[in-house]
Amino acid sequence: MQPKLTIGPILFHWSVDQKLDFYKKIADETDIDTVYLGEIICSKRAVFFDQYYEQVADKLKRAGKKVVYSTLAEVLIKRDRNIIQDFCDMSETEEIEVNDASALLHISGKAHRLGPMMNVYNEDTLAHLAAQGAYHASLPCELPRQSIKIMAVHAKKLGVSLEMQVFGRMPLALSARCYHARAHKLTKDGCQFVCEQDPDGMVLKTLDNKEFLAINGIQTLSYSFLNLTNELKQLQNLGVEYFRLSPHTNDMVATANVFNQLLNDTISPREAMFKIRDTGVKEPFANGFYHQKAGNQWVITQNGS
Repeated sequence: MQPKLTIGPILFHWSVDQKLDFYKKIADETDIDTVYLGEIICSKRAVFFDQYYEQVADKLKRAGKKVVYSTLAEVLIKRDRNIIQDFCDMSETEEIEVNDASALLHISGKAHRLGPMMNVYNEDTLAHLAAQGAYHASLPCELPRQSIKIMAVHAKKLGVSLEMQVFGRMPLALSARCYHARAHKLTKDGCQFVCEQDPDGMVLKTLDNKEFLAINGIQTLSYSFLNLTNELKQLQNLGVEYFRLSPHTNDMVATANVFNQLLNDTISPREAMFKIRDTGVKEPFANGFYHQKAGNQWVITQNGS
């Protein structure tokens, strides 16, 4: 199967205009195969963009993109449950990516995708969820190569396609509390949406002033950017078919074009590395998880990158 490039849901609280411009560019200027839509971090943010989903989805579909709706990754209150149920109710006509197990109440027995927040770490979990209707799984970025290899073997037997994030800050954890609000001496309920001030996340430093993590509302992400350009060919050989780019404020059109060139073997991983750096990413790159090292590490591969 020809490898496919995907764009994950926007994790951050971008303005409506910024989101609309982003999706317009993705539709008009990239060869992305699949675009994920939906607020997956904070249900309070969802109201800002709900009314535009149909408009954006229509534009993306007319541009030849497949559209998948992603559910919230954490459920705490009735509003969260209602949002997830509304998305799952669309499963008869739209593709749905589940990011929290609570969605299985509504979608089990129907065809659906599994997002990376579902934490499908082993083959037994994959088999169980496939029996409930899952036909596609985006694996967590923490999985090392050997685990991905095992998952790919079982996924093929189950008829499940696999996806891996290959670019962007890595999602690490979710909390019931909103650290973003607390850092500004605000409560979660009275947050004033301060997360909008940090369109790529708020950088968290250690006591000795070293950048360590990034905060996005209730979510903790890596400070470094996952970059698996060197590992892309190996992932394909293992059986991964879909490769996810997580949206950030760098030039994502250029980033998508670089990864497409890499998938089509028209540039080398080393060339791709320099081109991605030129898109505006100033943060360090990381690939440690894939090589069974600390996730924030950069492991030099055989091509020297």
